Amino acid sequence: MTVTGQEITDYVERVRTALADLPPQVREELTEDLPEHLAEVAAEADGSLVDRLGTPEAYAAELRAAAGAGDPAAGRRALERRIATMLGRARARVDRVDARLGPLFGHDTAGEFLRLLRPAWWVARAYLVAMMLTALSTDGPLGLLPRLDGHAFVGLLVFAGLVCGSVWLGRRTPELRSWRRWALHASSAVLALFAIAAVANVDDQARSGYGYGYETTSVQNPYDQVQDVYVYDSEGRLVENARLFDQNGTPIRLGWPACDDPALPDVNPVQRGYPYCPQQAPFRPRPPAVAPLPPGSGVSPGGSPTATAPGVAPTATAPGNPVPTGSVPVASPSVSGSAGVPLPTATG
Repeated sequence: MTVTGQEITDYVERVRTALADLPPQVREELTEDLPEHLAEVAAEADGSLVDRLGTPEAYAAELRAAAGAGDPAAGRRALERRIATMLGRARARVDRVDARLGPLFGHDTAGEFLRLLRPAWWVARAYLVAMMLTALSTDGPLGLLPRLDGHAFVGLLVFAGLVCGSVWLGRRTPELRSWRRWALHASSAVLALFAIAAVANVDDQARSGYGYGYETTSVQNPYDQVQDVYVYDSEGRLVENARLFDQNGTPIRLGWPACDDPALPDVNPVQRGYPYCPQQAPFRPRPPAVAPLPPGSGVSPGGSPTATAPGVAPTATAPGNPVPTGSVPVASPSVSGSAGVPLPTATG
């Protein structure tokens, strides 16, 4: 049985007539949305308005009580009745949407398909709780594995326990009543919001180029503590006023003078050559090398006379140390005609 527009109009007029003793402003407030409300009630199910809401006079009494002009108990009943009516309308709309979406998933209703996904949601719920604990106990970015205070193994153990608890709770959800069921739905909504925020955070980190599990390290420059540079040649002699350049011809500047020598030129240290402080050279120059004397010269590298042959006196002496003539026998060679061997003879 379909309720017509005329029936709705007649019902509204009878309600307003029953409220005629109220002030016009109050009566208008009570019946302002009444036609739309009656149309929604009529569209929900079959039956007349009287069957669904009672007579117009009874409905007017409920409106009067809800406005505070009658019995408080009647007002509470009217309020509860209107709340139940609103919930019934909302449930009817959800059922219609559910029936329309069902064929898209291959079922009569979308709810049948969603009920098949309950075990997957139970596991996902445990994973989200584990990741929330990870976010609360770890300062670093979230990864794929749950961690408890940075330990992946402990996080996996906690996740396994949460899976068991989530499955147990999911199988007993239809038995929950009153506030327990509402609390479960509210916690599920919180987990869904956390999942959205976590995915957005991971996406931001991926786009910014940050990796997971990598830490930045810094290498100390070995030349940070250099104060001066000393250049030596192949003979070990200090080269002063040296200039350093790289392969591109760019000057290399290291250190800063740490000496206070008035003998140094009064110029900018950047314009000086190396070293800045030659008096602080770490290595002293070696003495010049002495060239070796030819064999038989009779003078050692130190300048002292040496014998050239056994039993033969030296023929040269060091300066400042003359040897008197005739004081030392000098061997002079003589040649034997027969053997060709020089024999020493004494002279003087």
